[in-house]
Amino acid sequence: QVQLVESGGGLVQAGGSLRLSCAASGRTLSTYAMGWFRRASRKAREFVAVISWTGDSTYYADSAKGRFTISRDNAQNTVYLQMNSLKPEDTAVYYCAADRYYSDYDRPLSTYEVDYWGQGTQVTVSS
Repeated sequence: QVQLVESGGGLVQAGGSLRLSCAASGRTLSTYAMGWFRRASRKAREFVAVISWTGDSTYYADSAKGRFTISRDNAQNTVYLQMNSLKPEDTAVYYCAADRYYSDYDRPLSTYEVDYWGQGTQVTVSS
């Protein structure tokens, strides 16, 4: 059984930064694409970013481009999301996701494609 555990969320002022981590256990996910989604209050879960298993390819939602950076360390079975210049509208629960077959790094990863989800970590950006 795969477990994805997010950490690094918290309260930050607008313009600040946070680095989210997602640690995988149960099996290696080094051949999986890894992504981040978020769900704001009263909204649907939305895609944020995805990274290939090699780390060579990435794709970002328009809202994340230029501010967020996704990376991974396969030796540590961990994926990261560095979030800079945070805005109040970034406030959400952020979820880590793993997908075995996603390979089209010219489109978002869809929720229905995800094989494993983390439990989420809250990010709150105050104005």
